[in-house]
Amino acid sequence: MNRRETGGARRALLAAGVLAFAIGAAAASDHAAFWGERDDGNAEQIDHGAWQATLDAYLNADHPSGVNRFDYAALKANAADMGRLADYLASLQALDPRRYSAAEQKAYWINFYNALTVRLVANAYPVKSIRDMGDSWLVAGPWDDVHAKVAGEELTLNNMEHDILRPIWRDNRIHYAVNCASYGCPNLAPLAYTAANTEELLEAGGSAYVNHPRGATLRDDGDLLVSSIFDWYQEDFGDSEETVVQHLLKYAEPELAASLKSFDGWLDYDYDWTLNAP
Repeated sequence: MNRRETGGARRALLAAGVLAFAIGAAAASDHAAFWGERDDGNAEQIDHGAWQATLDAYLNADHPSGVNRFDYAALKANAADMGRLADYLASLQALDPRRYSAAEQKAYWINFYNALTVRLVANAYPVKSIRDMGDSWLVAGPWDDVHAKVAGEELTLNNMEHDILRPIWRDNRIHYAVNCASYGCPNLAPLAYTAANTEELLEAGGSAYVNHPRGATLRDDGDLLVSSIFDWYQEDFGDSEETVVQHLLKYAEPELAASLKSFDGWLDYDYDWTLNAP
């Protein structure tokens, strides 16, 4: 947005923004109400074995950069494995996740988001960034494109993250779980999420990201450079820069923690959209 807009044009833009926010909030509330049903008495588990096999075959979780890399080119070249991934996504869409427990649903949506993102990137590969994809010439990226249908509802990636995962579970660690195929994003986990391991994976993801330079870095000028995730979704981290720093302290290792405790400067934000490919 051009912050130098003045007068009637600025007021009109502000009014339009407020209206768009209100409409978006209402839609998100409707989605959350629809998808918020659960059956915690149901002990049935959803099979994510095909997603685990894909991660085992194509994710490098030991890259020296500390950023997990996914080999989209190799996956695209393997018709059988692309088929297996497509079948897995079809199996998720054939389910009604509301029949399952809350813990099973949380793992379902995280895996669904990540597996769908990987398939979209692999199909479009070679691309330099996920932002080079998408059906709209107005919006960079595939996040607002419909690529799934569950329980009769058409869904986008943004629906999964912002209308289901975030409002229903209200867990800011969701941002360490859903992966946008980019260098600046928290790592794509090497394990498929399950009801049993979600808590452990979320904690590990938070620790790995906060203690990596792309998560938080104290610069020589005394300012703190942090991921733009903490700006875009500041409301999920307490809605102020002070509460963002407190969140970082929760995961910070001793050297970073010491710097954060004495920090009294400004937060700067950065994000690298380069594809997380080898």
